[in-house]
Amino acid sequence: MPRAIMWSTLVNGLLGFIMAITMMFTLGDLDEIVQTSTGYPFIQVFYNTTNSHVGTTLMTVIIILPLIGSVVACVATASRQIWSFARDQGVPWSGVIEYVPPTWSIPINAIMVSLGICTLLALINIGSATALNAVLALGTGSILASYLICISCVALKRLRGEVLPPRQWSLGKWGLPINIAAICWLLPIFVFIQFPSVTPTPAASMNFSSLLIGSVVIFATVYYVVFGRKVYISPRQRVHRI
Repeated sequence: MPRAIMWSTLVNGLLGFIMAITMMFTLGDLDEIVQTSTGYPFIQVFYNTTNSHVGTTLMTVIIILPLIGSVVACVATASRQIWSFARDQGVPWSGVIEYVPPTWSIPINAIMVSLGICTLLALINIGSATALNAVLALGTGSILASYLICISCVALKRLRGEVLPPRQWSLGKWGLPINIAAICWLLPIFVFIQFPSVTPTPAASMNFSSLLIGSVVIFATVYYVVFGRKVYISPRQRVHRI
């Protein structure tokens, strides 16, 4: 799995770089693209390049199909993560979310919770694009924060000389330098994505990422202190019990 991730990152990064260079040389009028009536600048780029509605539609479909697969994969991944936390009593209403019907053998409740939340988030755009952008910014900041926490924990164990858990694949002697480089790369990005994109900053273009991330951290901390620490079973404790 780690090798598949590394090779796919390398291949997709190279192809993405080629695509970015190609788009830069075929953009055309930038103002026209930004103000396109389609609402999606990339569709206007396709039309400017092909001068064909059919060609533009086909190229857009090629973009949409992987996105559909990506959404399905994201919902499935999120549902498994929610179920794992519910199994360890780490989220509210864990007893309901962790239930797996014997005849289905899949965490249907966790899947429905994940799907329901995604659907509700998509509906935010109907009322306010600003609110949707705030939620999307929360997702980006949260992902970067999760990377920072995981990598920092591994780097700290390496600095202390502690033995890492058994694994089939390792970075070897390059592990610590790569961990430190990753932290130095991610930390400034995590800080700067909290800033608004323009100044002066009206409410419509305000970056609410820091507010939402702080709210989630405060809620999670209060929940853990008041209730979660009494019932939460970490994966390490569960393995030791087994």
